[in-house]
Amino acid sequence: MAGQAFLLVVTSASALAVVFIFLFIVRDALPFFRDNGFREFFTSTRWYPSGDPAEFGVLAILSGSAIVTLGAIVFAVPVGIAAAVCMSDVLPFTARQFVKPIIEVLASIPSVAYGFFALVVFAPLMQEQGGRLLAWAAWAVGVPLGALAALLVTETVLKAVPEARRGGLRIVLSVALGALCLGGVYWVASALGGLAIASGTNALNVSIILAVMVLPTVVSVSEDALQTVGRDLREASYACGATRAETMVKVVLPAASSGICSAVILGLMRAVGETMVVWMASGNAAQIPKPWFNLLEPVRTLTATIAGDMGEADHVTGSSRYHVLFAMALCLLLISFACNLASEWVMRRERRKLKGA
Repeated sequence: MAGQAFLLVVTSASALAVVFIFLFIVRDALPFFRDNGFREFFTSTRWYPSGDPAEFGVLAILSGSAIVTLGAIVFAVPVGIAAAVCMSDVLPFTARQFVKPIIEVLASIPSVAYGFFALVVFAPLMQEQGGRLLAWAAWAVGVPLGALAALLVTETVLKAVPEARRGGLRIVLSVALGALCLGGVYWVASALGGLAIASGTNALNVSIILAVMVLPTVVSVSEDALQTVGRDLREASYACGATRAETMVKVVLPAASSGICSAVILGLMRAVGETMVVWMASGNAAQIPKPWFNLLEPVRTLTATIAGDMGEADHVTGSSRYHVLFAMALCLLLISFACNLASEWVMRRERRKLKGA
């Protein structure tokens, strides 16, 4: 009984701490909304908190947070899931025991070190050689993806063709689709190679560095989810005549989908809440890039704004400039809360599916 009571106290203390944080932020955010309303805060892009009159439009800052977060997820999730698949089903056990701790070391590096690297090393490199780097990245990513797409299209087409005609058609389709993919990659790489990047402190810089910071979370949680699938499902798939690739794509990944979704959501929360990297290397320009998905423009995020303006707003405690920062913190808290709810919903949905099966 004493042990159960102790665990109940510890659990309750953790829950109460979250509740008190939530109440503290809401208490200081409500005066801003009471005095200024919601319309300017969510619809205006004009952020001039020290102006006369002051303007508190946060739409551009919300947009900047969304851009760098989505950019980081787009970069990190495919690489992270591929690395998790490689460690769980490709590498031998001894190699996996060596590789996984190295990946997890990335999580122990202080975020200010990432920010310093992004500002001092990566930003000048991107500004001077950005077009060339993007062209190389297009070749490095486009060629494998093009080859995979050509293979999938070829196999799909061949299923509808009689066995006797498949040999010659396979060669023709492979050559034609391969040439088409290479031509597309060449066109994209040529277009990117001619780009001139005005500033290396931009959304792309931050997105790439955030992706590196998110990778340990995505890789570790996804690899654990793949390991929990067990050998019995894999061996049953092999016994039915499936190849190793078919087993991974059609059996293992669907069975581990809830864990992989949780890994993606945890990575998303890690990217949303990051402060130092976006403060140091995003450019801190309160603007919405045109077009919206243009990662080569400087942006400003919620976390960077709170960290940068709190020191200046602290001496005017009680003013709108002070309370608007708590309103922004409330937005971050609600985003994190929504991500947690989404993660729980995904896991419960998958459990219901497995029980129903």
